[in-house]
Amino acid sequence: MARGKLDLDPATVRTARSLARKVGRPIVRIAQQHTTVSVERATLRLAGLVGADTEGTPWVNRLVDVVRADVGLEHGVALPVWDALRRAEGTDLQELAEKASAGSVTFRLPEGADATRARTAATKAVGAGVRRIDARRRERERMVKRIGDAPAKPWIYLIVATGDIYEDIPQAQAAAREGADIIAVIRSTGQSLLDFVPEGATREGFAGTYATQENFRLMRAALDETSRELGRYVRLTNYASGLCMPEIATLAGLERLDMMLNDSMYGILFRDINPIRTFVDQRFSRQIHARAGIIINTGEDNYLTTADAVEAAHTVTTSQLLNEYFAKEAGLEDWQLGLGHAFEIDPELPDSFRLELAHAMLARDLFPQAPLKWMPPTRHMTGDVFRGYLLDGFFNLVGALTGQGILLVGMMTEAVVTPWLSDRDLALQNVRYVMNAAGNLREDFRPEPDGFIAQRARQVLAETIELLERIADEPGKAPLLEAIADGTFGLMKRPADKGRGLEGVATKDRDYVNPASEMLEATP
Repeated sequence: MARGKLDLDPATVRTARSLARKVGRPIVRIAQQHTTVSVERATLRLAGLVGADTEGTPWVNRLVDVVRADVGLEHGVALPVWDALRRAEGTDLQELAEKASAGSVTFRLPEGADATRARTAATKAVGAGVRRIDARRRERERMVKRIGDAPAKPWIYLIVATGDIYEDIPQAQAAAREGADIIAVIRSTGQSLLDFVPEGATREGFAGTYATQENFRLMRAALDETSRELGRYVRLTNYASGLCMPEIATLAGLERLDMMLNDSMYGILFRDINPIRTFVDQRFSRQIHARAGIIINTGEDNYLTTADAVEAAHTVTTSQLLNEYFAKEAGLEDWQLGLGHAFEIDPELPDSFRLELAHAMLARDLFPQAPLKWMPPTRHMTGDVFRGYLLDGFFNLVGALTGQGILLVGMMTEAVVTPWLSDRDLALQNVRYVMNAAGNLREDFRPEPDGFIAQRARQVLAETIELLERIADEPGKAPLLEAIADGTFGLMKRPADKGRGLEGVATKDRDYVNPASEMLEATP
């Protein structure tokens, strides 16, 4: 590894990554040993099962619930489902789900030749979905080559959040015309706690729009139209987090989304989702993202909304290293790692700008090939729009100085009210001015080797190593679970035997079968 502008000791950096592997490896083993209802539902979605009953409950939920009641989840749903199809219990997956929901199908675990034939049929059906994801990835690559890509880095990331997909679309297109390279459709409040994915186009979200397959399709089609108009590919982002992480990742791959919010611990810490459920679901979802060529965005910025941005800076770096390990283990490449960090230090603190610069440079030097996601100030926004606009300008300047890959546009009304369209226009003007005026300033900027910025960065890295060593020394087979239970990250205490969604976790049996997992584990 090149030392970068901070001249970090390569041996120290290797130690940090080695500790992250040591802490993360037991979590990967746990993920490999378990399945969840959402992993199984995602498998059925890959096989083409869509739609919902008259009550709005998706057929994948209905089918998985009946299979689980009949034979358990520990064997996977693939063999029981395709065995039932081979026994003519339904002409296709939807009819089978309808009959199972009505109580007219009983599932079994096939054996011998029946199991072999069911497995072959399941593999063929699921494989069609995986091939569709592969085709959508190639489609993106062709579009970028034919239309053109964003002309410069960082990519400018802007949010739409009306709650109505048909209102989101014109706002997203307008934002792209004003210079946004990435459109993020904020998800409806509370969707992460729903153990099902709503169906169809939705118009009634709360502070955001529901993540559904149809909403994904509509927005992607609209942004493709705008991309052709502008001569540059406009990327689309949504959220693969919460109780349906594997399913939403699958839908994103099928509908050619380009980025997904996908943090390894966000759901645990900030939504009280069971740690085991989260780690199992995130591994499967990241394997989907790897296959689909989707860039993940992690959520380290959230730690600084509950913990002090200076005192807890090392927890951000620790989480980045863990997110990197989990992502690469799942098959993601450096260019897909939108590791998160944020400009959240109290502006009243002396040298706050220098501290922000140190933290941003540390992330840049530790992950030189990753398109880091740089988040704007929110915690210390007060409603004073002039002060807020200045803070956002300083945030943009740090982004320019440190070569961030993804820059989320800060609003002067951030965390106070839902921004007006005019606020977004002003915010984009701020970004354009700073980026144009700074140009390639990062080429000229290099901190003093023993100056304040370099020393602060080395201090945070040393504290990161101390924290990883402390986690590694925790008792038990998975010390990270103990650290999460102790409130190490974001001051949230989340025990491994509690939290939402625990009832949806099952330990895999020796004869567990999941064609999707088998394909995703293999090299594409």
